[in-house]
Amino acid sequence: MSLLACSVDLEEVRTSRVDQVGSLLRPPDLIESFLRFGRGELSETQLQDEQDRAIEGVLAAQESHGLPIVSDGEFRRLSWQTSFWEVEGWELWSGSWAATLANPTLRGEHEKANTKADNAVVTYGVPATGKLRLVESLPLREWRFASAATDRPVKAMVMGPDRVAQMCHIEHSAPHYLSRQEFLDDVVGVQQEIVAGLVDAGCRYVQLDEPSYTGYVDPESLEHMRTRGQDPLANLEAAIDASNGAIADQLGRAVFGVHICRGNRASMWHREGHYDGIAEMVFGQLDFDRFLLEYDTERAGGFEPLRYVPKDKIVVLGLITTKTGRVETVDEVVARIDDASRFIDIEQLAVSPQCGFASGISGNDLTPDQQWAKLELLNEVAQRVWGG
Repeated sequence: MSLLACSVDLEEVRTSRVDQVGSLLRPPDLIESFLRFGRGELSETQLQDEQDRAIEGVLAAQESHGLPIVSDGEFRRLSWQTSFWEVEGWELWSGSWAATLANPTLRGEHEKANTKADNAVVTYGVPATGKLRLVESLPLREWRFASAATDRPVKAMVMGPDRVAQMCHIEHSAPHYLSRQEFLDDVVGVQQEIVAGLVDAGCRYVQLDEPSYTGYVDPESLEHMRTRGQDPLANLEAAIDASNGAIADQLGRAVFGVHICRGNRASMWHREGHYDGIAEMVFGQLDFDRFLLEYDTERAGGFEPLRYVPKDKIVVLGLITTKTGRVETVDEVVARIDDASRFIDIEQLAVSPQCGFASGISGNDLTPDQQWAKLELLNEVAQRVWGG
């Protein structure tokens, strides 16, 4: 365990007023290096060297902008979904490479920024090709390098188990898996290894990315489950058990956050629906310290569902949008926090962007300057609302 890990104050991380989801805009040189590697023009070592330099740079930039919690920007990933890697029996990585090389923007000809996109669960789903087994933890490799390059707490981001299960074409996964629950149970087992490895190494903030939860309020996603013969309520109950199971053995050793959004690929979204239909179950039953919730548009609905959040949890309001370049004002963000405080104690609140800035390597439709202005705004808002 690193000396930095020993010095991290868990309560300070748990109650931090400023947070971020994790992904940041990749520099153009890094994007080109990914594509050159995919075309066989760059070796794996050369790509890793480019990633190392870019990560050191983005960590320094986060420090200079005063962010209390930093990430490696997900600069080693093609997309956020490739965090569930390297896992025998799960071949999303190769499919992600093929899709990226064919269309680096990850936006179809019929898709436009700031509109509803195709459902990524359907578009990028794959069957299991064998029994799942963790070969190497990409999140651990990411965290080890980043934590050695900064004195700030480094967050590790891991795709949640229910999202992995939603992307599995279980009907084509025989003989390895005959049921969704059988597959989900093995996903949880792999996630337990990933989380344990991170915490044992000294990581003190682990985030599960679970956009799957909004699928349980999105009409299109609900219909997709039913056409596959699935019971959405049973799936939701299993999803909560799976998220909790992934971190159960490590509770108290690190801070655990869960991020819930409606999709973020290339400044688009693929789910709609308010939290009301899932709030009592999800907020009431998840064993996480911090809920990082998308709240940048009317798609998320009002703040009334926050009344179901237990008193010992922190809600990180995702009020700053990463989908457009317009930089919010302090006054408008503070006003929304005030609105939320009608339903939850303001001391249980924090602020962040609604999602990452680059769920895939090409990122969203905004400039680096706009990205950093939005992140700087977080500290201004926190100072106004909660003081020094």
